[in-house]
Amino acid sequence: MNKAIAILSIGLGLIFCTPQIIRAEEPPLSQVKLTEINTIWGEDEQLWGTVENPGDKWALIRAISYSLRYLDTPKAAEVYNNYPIPGITRDRVRRSLIRFKELLKTAKTPEELQTAVQKEFILYQSQGNDNQGNVHFTGYFEPVYTASRQRTQEYIYPLYRQPKNFESLAKPHPTRLELEGKDGLGNSSIIKGNELVWMRDRLEAYLVHVQGSAKLKLIDGKTISIGYDGSTDYPYVSIGKELVNDGIFALDKLTLPVLIDYLTKNPQQLSNYLPRNNRFVFFRETNGAPPQGSIGVPVTAERSIATDKSIMPPGALALIKTQIPYTTKTGEMETKLVSRYVLDQDTGSAIKGPGRVDIFMGTGKTAGDRAGLISNTGQLYYLLLKN
Repeated sequence: MNKAIAILSIGLGLIFCTPQIIRAEEPPLSQVKLTEINTIWGEDEQLWGTVENPGDKWALIRAISYSLRYLDTPKAAEVYNNYPIPGITRDRVRRSLIRFKELLKTAKTPEELQTAVQKEFILYQSQGNDNQGNVHFTGYFEPVYTASRQRTQEYIYPLYRQPKNFESLAKPHPTRLELEGKDGLGNSSIIKGNELVWMRDRLEAYLVHVQGSAKLKLIDGKTISIGYDGSTDYPYVSIGKELVNDGIFALDKLTLPVLIDYLTKNPQQLSNYLPRNNRFVFFRETNGAPPQGSIGVPVTAERSIATDKSIMPPGALALIKTQIPYTTKTGEMETKLVSRYVLDQDTGSAIKGPGRVDIFMGTGKTAGDRAGLISNTGQLYYLLLKN
């Protein structure tokens, strides 16, 4: 996410973070032995689709073009000049994307694509959170909520612009409690007067802070988009983890829908738990632009991931193997094990170490429902052309 989705908007996964085991002496990526590669590939069925559900091959091609755009920037040159993994260079990442894009355009069948990719590419695997390659996957999305330009009796919870004097504020910055009050209304806030919009649901307003961007349907009929425009200098604190620590939920029973249901039925707990996360986000209007990743390009539903950009190659082509929920014809959620080609285009304040990946699931309620159910283990590989 530009800094929008980038720093804080990493999704519903941030609601319930899992602890990471990181051993600094181990490199975050290691080349997969050639004898093991053939057992890793799996057909990316979503590329080709069915009669009922068209594939998204051209969405992936467009996402690759976005990564190539990033790789041509001075920022990319600077990042890759200091990238610590031998063999992973900006030029090699760029050539790999160009060739994979050509193969996507010319392959007539899934088998033809897989044969060519296996012949021409090698894999680097993330060491995961246990140095055994196990990665924890979560999902994030761009929410769509209702809002008002003016405060009304119904729309009372503000989202704020960044104050003009924000950069000059002394540190430590004011806490969330000091900025919006225990009730979230901000009636005595030191940033009063910087309200961008008002929302009618306090939890929805907080989730915009977590996601870092949103589409807002205004009560006058217009729709606007907002994105991240700075935050206070505090680490992210997961309210889901706080609920687990307080014994209200077991970690393996907590999903975003469960968390939302609990806080909806117990609204008094919002004043208890939300102030525990001092990281406070400011927003700006983005004039309808799609949500952006931390490398400054749009993120693509189910084709963009967020990782720790201090150790993972930005813009690179990757292959993930994990479970993702899908909506059935009857409206139920069904989880499937998938192999999916993705682009590493984002990051997040809670996405740390080689054992965390957040998948961008798209915009709106269905995307949010699916994102909120992703909390699974899987594997992460990066694809690079053979030298």
